[in-house]
Amino acid sequence: PEDTVTSSFASFIPAARPEHLSSTVQHRSKRMILDSIGVGLVGSTTRVFDIALRYCRELYSPVAVSSVYGKPGVKLSPTLAAFTNGVATHSMDFDDTWHPATHPSGAVLPALLAASQMLPPGTKPSGMDFLLAFNVGLEVQGRLMHFSTEAHDIPKRFHPPSVVGTMGSAAATAKLLSLSRAQCSHALGIAASLAGAPMANAATQAKPLHIGNATRLGFEAALLAARGMEANPFILDDIPGCSGFSAFYGVYQPKPLSAPGDHHEFLLEKQDIAFKRFPAHLGMHWVVDAALSVRNLFVNYAGSFSPALIRTIVLKIPVSKYINRPFPSSEHQARHSFQFNACAALLDGEVGLGSFTESSIQRQELRELLDKVVVEHPEDNVANFDKMYGEVALLLHSGDVLTGKCDTFYGHWRKPLSKESLLKKFRSNASHVLPEEKIETIIAMVDNLENLSDSSQL
Repeated sequence: PEDTVTSSFASFIPAARPEHLSSTVQHRSKRMILDSIGVGLVGSTTRVFDIALRYCRELYSPVAVSSVYGKPGVKLSPTLAAFTNGVATHSMDFDDTWHPATHPSGAVLPALLAASQMLPPGTKPSGMDFLLAFNVGLEVQGRLMHFSTEAHDIPKRFHPPSVVGTMGSAAATAKLLSLSRAQCSHALGIAASLAGAPMANAATQAKPLHIGNATRLGFEAALLAARGMEANPFILDDIPGCSGFSAFYGVYQPKPLSAPGDHHEFLLEKQDIAFKRFPAHLGMHWVVDAALSVRNLFVNYAGSFSPALIRTIVLKIPVSKYINRPFPSSEHQARHSFQFNACAALLDGEVGLGSFTESSIQRQELRELLDKVVVEHPEDNVANFDKMYGEVALLLHSGDVLTGKCDTFYGHWRKPLSKESLLKKFRSNASHVLPEEKIETIIAMVDNLENLSDSSQL
């Protein structure tokens, strides 16, 4: 079918060319790739990653050609490597976040890394091929999310990367494998039947599976389309009485995707990405910065941080049930708790990898602070990553009140991490599993990705 939303997306994928990527898009996407690799590497040290890896190694007989984060002696079949590396990327909730809300890199990058190693010698994609496919995957995710106003708010029903991420992975892999327009359409249609995960599994070990499945299943959708499988050619259109992608959204208003070229502007050109400074849900970054701000006021007021002087801690946060957790009991719950992250920042003056260990979570002094927390939901504080704020007020026994507020945390797309901060994060994450010389090699390789002759080297 011609002149449909689905066909416009299917046409866009093979039509995208390197010259369509501006210097801004290339720069921002390379930052995302570097950060995502680092997050995946440190994620390979987690228990949930070990479970996923053991599952893949024990239950399947892989054609072992694709590498696994943090495990130099291990290779898996391409789709299982994508799955395992996707789990690693989201295992600490440390991966990048976009607006409307999703985690774009983790759903795409592992599939492209695995696919690059899968292709035989002589057909390996170049670094620019890789970079272009990555951006196609981002663009498809972003455009799909803009079809619904519902997607702009913090999600309630399904985890966005399990839906748009699967579609992005399919599009990116289809681009890397040079699928035809018809095959790209079928890949998107197949991916739509493989997408979705409920928000009820947030703050559990199952949540990282959402990213692992998105990158793996989108990859599989492209492979199935390449082998001749067909799907509904109207999958992205709004067809009354027969839901396609509209099944995921109550309000769905799709628009055709313009052809790449002089009049098409990639969404990454218009809006940067958010990089996290510590491994927790993005919403936590507002309350942590607010807590650190009021902590500094408290230290100036009292000479040191003394919890005994605090009567009540008031958090002013948006309404979002799955990240409103008064007394988290596990690392994954703690990463999704406004209360925990605010109190950890107040108590320690920072939040980092060590904040989410069992011993840190169960500290008596932290539990005593959590007992003092009261939550308020001001009407102007909406559950939207582009509009929300975090406010932490300390009501002291003396009657004094100290307040810290954060409208835009450092790392948000309105306040991007500096090059130095991003490199510091990457080196810190990668150092958990790689020696210094390999870390510096990866940095140089990503920085020069558009000139790399064989992307499988990455």
